[in-house]
Amino acid sequence: MTSPLVVFDLDGTLLDTHADLIISLNHTIAALKLPPVSYDDVTHLVGSGAQVMIERACKLHGYTLASEELPTLLQRFITHYSEAMPGVTQPYPGLVAALTMLKNNGYKLAVCTNKMESLARTLLERLGLTHYFEAITGGDTFAVRKPNAEHLIGTIERAGGDIARTVMIGDSVNDILVARNAGVPSIAVPFGYSDVGIETLGPNRIIYHYDELTPELVEGLLAA
Repeated sequence: MTSPLVVFDLDGTLLDTHADLIISLNHTIAALKLPPVSYDDVTHLVGSGAQVMIERACKLHGYTLASEELPTLLQRFITHYSEAMPGVTQPYPGLVAALTMLKNNGYKLAVCTNKMESLARTLLERLGLTHYFEAITGGDTFAVRKPNAEHLIGTIERAGGDIARTVMIGDSVNDILVARNAGVPSIAVPFGYSDVGIETLGPNRIIYHYDELTPELVEGLLAA
């Protein structure tokens, strides 16, 4: 039987990245003379990649962003964020122990994020986490991104997994929807960046700490 595959979102699921994202976002929109956004805004801004984050921050301040302004702003964000990595970003409590336990039990692991693949890889590498994952895909890896099912399906293929033996873990609507769209069971974490209660999104399970992410939990979802 194919080894089970657990696919993780990145921001707000594997890693608490909000502080560094906000710092780089504020650096970016300062070029437009816009005031900074705050942590309270993060759930409305994070989850669909840097470009969408910049667009939402501008909209939040009532600034009409011209299409020709976006490439320069996006590069400003990428440069600032890349140079500062990993900043204060850290794995969520219990994550590393959970990853280690799953790997030791023969599980495959992967990352499926709407963050640019290069940024995701660099961040995970600098935190010493890359070796856990069979595949790392980003919002620019394929022609589509979450919640399109093909993003998750492509990640599963790259990880050498079987869609019938896969579980998706995430913190936002994009993660729960991509799992549903691909026909994969989902686990939600409530400590990420969703702007609505995670229970309202209809995941198959919610875990409140990575201590709860056990082989028994995953197998139970796959058998359901």
